[in-house]
Amino acid sequence: MSKQKLLLILVLCISIVPLIAQPISGVKIHSHNDYAQKVPFWSAYANGLNSIEVDIFLKNDRLYVTHSESEIIEDRVLENLYLEPIKKAMDLKFGEPEELQLLIDIKSEPRASLEKLISILEMYPTLINSEQMSIVISGNRPEVSAYTDYPPYIHFDYQKLDDVPQAEVWNKIALISLNFKRFSPWNGKGRLTADDYKKIKAVIDKAHAYGKPFRFWGAPDSKTAWKTFSDMGVDFVNTDLPYASASYLHTLEQRIYHNTIRSEVYTPTFDTDQKDKPVKNVILLIGDGNGLAQISSSVFGNGGDLTLTQLKSIGLIKTQSADDFTTDSAAAGTALATGTKTNNRAIGVDSEGKSVKNLPELLHENGFNSGCITTDMITGATPAAFYAHRKDRSDTDGIISDLSKSELSLLIGGGANSFERQIAQMGFSILENTGGMAQRTEKQIAHFISKDDVPGVLEGRGTVLADVTKNGLAFLNAKNTPFFLVVESSKIDSYGHENDVPGIASEGIDFDRSITEALKFADVTGNTLVIVTADHETSGFSLPQGNIDNKMVEGDFTTHDHTGIMVPIFAYGPHSQEFQGVYENTEVYDKIIKVLGIKAD
Repeated sequence: MSKQKLLLILVLCISIVPLIAQPISGVKIHSHNDYAQKVPFWSAYANGLNSIEVDIFLKNDRLYVTHSESEIIEDRVLENLYLEPIKKAMDLKFGEPEELQLLIDIKSEPRASLEKLISILEMYPTLINSEQMSIVISGNRPEVSAYTDYPPYIHFDYQKLDDVPQAEVWNKIALISLNFKRFSPWNGKGRLTADDYKKIKAVIDKAHAYGKPFRFWGAPDSKTAWKTFSDMGVDFVNTDLPYASASYLHTLEQRIYHNTIRSEVYTPTFDTDQKDKPVKNVILLIGDGNGLAQISSSVFGNGGDLTLTQLKSIGLIKTQSADDFTTDSAAAGTALATGTKTNNRAIGVDSEGKSVKNLPELLHENGFNSGCITTDMITGATPAAFYAHRKDRSDTDGIISDLSKSELSLLIGGGANSFERQIAQMGFSILENTGGMAQRTEKQIAHFISKDDVPGVLEGRGTVLADVTKNGLAFLNAKNTPFFLVVESSKIDSYGHENDVPGIASEGIDFDRSITEALKFADVTGNTLVIVTADHETSGFSLPQGNIDNKMVEGDFTTHDHTGIMVPIFAYGPHSQEFQGVYENTEVYDKIIKVLGIKAD
């Protein structure tokens, strides 16, 4: 391979991922049989692995990088594949790792191989004298008593747990490595049996009692295995998958969340649930981006239950937009608000750009009041779908203009600095707080829960969403007319885009507090239908592991964007059974007007 090609590969590998990410809780990753990678050394180094294994075989006075003599490829020698690249990386300060262990597995006769290895290493003084670099000999080694015959920069891999040598020799031992299959047949799927867990933990603890780092070889190589070994205290996690293991382990600490907030679970009476009784009011609660995994993270983070999970009428909705398999919030919000599929980015218009009537507009014609509550800016795509008609969600001025023409009685959201003056000019009475809203007699009231963007619940937002839901319902109910209220928890989606597990789980728990207020209101009135759903799923979220007792969840992601996964829908109150089944998101609108006995134009 030419130097030019080698340099190109170097640059490409370095640019793929952030270099030398911080490992979780001190765990390091060992690139097993690294020479078998498509790009030896650089793949492991660019992904921040701390230990790299290379097999060598002495032949014709050259140290070939190979597992056996029969597999030798000319010019694949230790200098070309490892020593020169390591020197180049150090000279150019690529990554600047805190430490790098080169585990040299000798496959030929050990004494002659070591003699040749030392003569080569002496030509690389910056490597053998580096505090960040360590050379460890594995495979065929001389007798243990001879370890002290070798230079200070040469250390050894010890593959026993007993027969500890004398202190002088023991100081030449860099780590202890054992064959995992000696202790368990586990393949890295599911969980270790209790007996195998005890055996393996005892091995790790014994190695640590000797004061040496520990590695299993021949170990299962999967996400489950990597986390298990990390949790058990293995110092070097063995892998043949440098990129995948680094991507997983180096982000694990950020993807584990121990929940600290609480949604007090409310058990509904079910007195009117699924009953054939008239529906007077409808409350539609939308968790933006809140797919089944997001809901699950909130369930487990809340100790195994939510108010939401008490409900019995459950279905699934498909979220595709008119022009894409994966919807955005504008198109999904429009489908829920108007019963019409539209293109991504469009709000309140069909796929041809023609305005379509939304629920507040239709219901106003039938004597209803309507309200909109969101933890987004008041012009966010989802709330805007219930009052605006624009071809593009970024048309903020047009959205505000449409709001001035809407018949909303209640508006609560973020963005006072940007919109408070305009909202006041529209005739809304701006409230500093939402206490005593039941006594307000104005036709239209508004409240801003933040000056700019709404903070997350973990950023100190408190219980404001539940509070404004409760007070908003009191205001609408005091008017003694039927009403429709849409409540959006928007930041589940925001944190999904950021792949932020604590944000997703905590926002879902906070959303459940709002759901609780809606269900309590429904039980008091007996004529209110509550619907809880999402506009789409965000981030391809999954929960590979968790602990309900400790309120811990581990999240993982496939994307920073939305997905086309179906989302759950829950309903409670009269005619809630109408929302069971699997159907298009547009049918939510159809079902609402059906249970209200209203005909669309």
